Amino acid sequence: MASRVSALAKPRGVWWEGLGRDERLWVWLTVIWGIAMFLMIAFVWPLIGEEQNRLHSYRVDPVTFASQAEAFIQQYQIGQRDGVPVVAPPPGGDVYLDARAFAWQPVVQLKRGETYRFLISSRDVQHGFSLVMPPHSINVQVLPGYVAVLELTPEETGEFPLICNEYCGLGHHLMIGRIIVTE
Repeated sequence: MASRVSALAKPRGVWWEGLGRDERLWVWLTVIWGIAMFLMIAFVWPLIGEEQNRLHSYRVDPVTFASQAEAFIQQYQIGQRDGVPVVAPPPGGDVYLDARAFAWQPVVQLKRGETYRFLISSRDVQHGFSLVMPPHSINVQVLPGYVAVLELTPEETGEFPLICNEYCGLGHHLMIGRIIVTE
């Protein structure tokens, strides 16, 4: 009768050997490539492009930020869109963007070529701020109790969607805001 060998049985004898010449070559190429990519990220990419977000953040009481955002909306509101206030802050000014369960408030109208300082926070849970406004592509984590501050200078006119890229609950797929850039 033939004996059965289990797939989980310990192999007999020496079951491994040293790396072959080709395997050693690939291991060294991988190590060298990893070191090269690390050096590129740390030293080269920040020098050749503006890909790095100039982001600052600080702690804030969510209730305080919510009241500041409401005051901002009242001061600069120019209308409504689908029940969401539309604001047009002055160039060079602060833009308060409030993330809450399944909504961004307000809709923001900016002028092309002008610089604005965005102050972004959440009232409830973690959200993700994702904006693609050529040539900018910005992704920022938005946390309750923290304000993320970034500067933005729109270079193209149009309407740009602002989405939440961090799952925030059952209505997550509905959380779409707008940034409108005019001449």
